Amino acid sequence: MVNETKCVVLGGTGFVGRSLVARMAARGYNVVVPTRNLERARYMAVTPRVKIVTADVHDPDSLDRLLQNVDVVVNLVGILNEQGHHGGRGFYVAHEALTENVLRAAKKAGVRRLLQMSALKADSKKGPSDYLKSKGLAEDAIRAEENGPAWTSFQPSVIFGRGDSFINRFAQLLKISPFLPLARPAARFSPVYVEDVTQAFMTALDDDSTIGRTYQLCGPKVYSLRELVTYVKDQLGLRRWIVGLPDPLARIQARIFDFVPGKPLSTDNLRSLMVHSICDEHGLDMLGIVPTPMETIVPTYLQGRNDKGRLTNLRRNH
Repeated sequence: MVNETKCVVLGGTGFVGRSLVARMAARGYNVVVPTRNLERARYMAVTPRVKIVTADVHDPDSLDRLLQNVDVVVNLVGILNEQGHHGGRGFYVAHEALTENVLRAAKKAGVRRLLQMSALKADSKKGPSDYLKSKGLAEDAIRAEENGPAWTSFQPSVIFGRGDSFINRFAQLLKISPFLPLARPAARFSPVYVEDVTQAFMTALDDDSTIGRTYQLCGPKVYSLRELVTYVKDQLGLRRWIVGLPDPLARIQARIFDFVPGKPLSTDNLRSLMVHSICDEHGLDMLGIVPTPMETIVPTYLQGRNDKGRLTNLRRNH
């Protein structure tokens, strides 16, 4: 039987989006992925049942057009740092304002289902950072919307997998310096595999009992930030000194990195580290998903990258 469900995935060209779009298409959903850069997303267009369209999702009129005759909208849009220095405005545009516009357009178009990507410890009032506050405000808007699409929200800890921006970022930093000054080394995380996250989204699509619920998504183990960085170092076979910074020095480091391209650690990132990114309840278990250990996945892309580098050096030496 042909699945005629039409879905729009906002943020579908990102790290989580690529996995989710592939799963949805394989399940037979008709998936539309908007992007502002069609060339960068053209590779996704070869996937059957996936349509790539040019659109600015932050433009209300574009959203109105995108959500016409749509059954499901998935909002994966999120930023870890805003461009420039706008006092948090970038976070609120990307998270709160976009979500409010999605709700308005979805309600107007009669979209029946909304899946929202949030963040673990998102809280509009108690969140220590603009990132967590703005994610919390987006959730508040969803819960407050009357007669809107039936929603399910997901709050993952840091997400790992090939192409992630967490494990790979530390791998890059470790490769270029003999020592790594580490802010908040005791901050705790429960990294969750990207394929487990997207399976949670797929499960929610098939299960109406998930409507109106928020699921915290964590992996099977909890690590300190120092333990995670040490693990990455060991996987790369590097000898590096990892130096934990006291908070006053960490704040100075973050202020400097605020002006470094790519912001390896911004002041807002540092504030997010003030709360542990670990689950109070295990959403994957509630959804019948067995969480994947980091140790079974990370070596497949970290060691592979390192072995490639070693092979290149061997060729140069011969």
